Amino acid sequence: METLAYGYGLIEAPRVDSQNRLHFSDVPNGGVYRRSPDGKVEIVIPKRRGVGGMIFNQGGGIVCTGRGLILFDENTGKSRDLFVQWEGKPLAGMNDLTTNDNGSVYSGTLGFNPLSDEKSVPGSLFRIDPPGRPTKLWDGIEVTNGLGLSPDRKLLFHSDSPTQAVWVYDVTADGGVKDRRIFAKLPSGMPDGLAIDAEGGVWVAAVRAGEVVHISRDATVKERIKFPATMVTSVVFGGRDMMDLYVVTADNTEAPDRKGTIFKTRATVPGLPVPNARF
Repeated sequence: METLAYGYGLIEAPRVDSQNRLHFSDVPNGGVYRRSPDGKVEIVIPKRRGVGGMIFNQGGGIVCTGRGLILFDENTGKSRDLFVQWEGKPLAGMNDLTTNDNGSVYSGTLGFNPLSDEKSVPGSLFRIDPPGRPTKLWDGIEVTNGLGLSPDRKLLFHSDSPTQAVWVYDVTADGGVKDRRIFAKLPSGMPDGLAIDAEGGVWVAAVRAGEVVHISRDATVKERIKFPATMVTSVVFGGRDMMDLYVVTADNTEAPDRKGTIFKTRATVPGLPVPNARF
């Protein structure tokens, strides 16, 4: 296990690009960052807070959440709104996301700020199709978090944190979802970000449990990988063989002054690449 970077708040939204550079966000302090393989860290999107999910865009740019969904152009430093309101009202926030082979984004909205003392208000699951057409797919999600599609694209996995469960939907031919049901309950903690492996397994960050849980496609817990943190928030695969496992946190129990930390270890199976968005 390697420690790659530290000194952040709540780190989220890890993604590895084609140059093996790790992108990540700092939710409370703002900013999207990029770490190169040589260890250099630079700011890509300054100040933007609440980025719980991001993905690279076909042809350039980064699609990421926050108050809404945007496409950021690094060359100009400007962003374009993709989905920022629903039924005439501004969104309260969006969290994690994933994409399908058409370049559409699946993402969940937040009805309140889960890092505050606000009353819990359930959010919804949306699919946003290029160039920015939202479709509501499901209501009543307590706190939306990690999302990922199975290798055959027939299943959509979805962390709903307070339920302590990873849920799964059947994906319909038109990109919709049906038959939401519990895929697996975590042994401890609450599910946050997740990643899918090439065998259809689900790797879930367990907040307040200090671990990443590897759940096989038949919903059996195969591994519980412990990290020196309590708030393990998200996970992503990378590397040429897709077996590097990057894990991000909001704390560090071995060295508390380090705060949010990025770790890297090796997985037992390769990860599944996530398609680029096409906005």
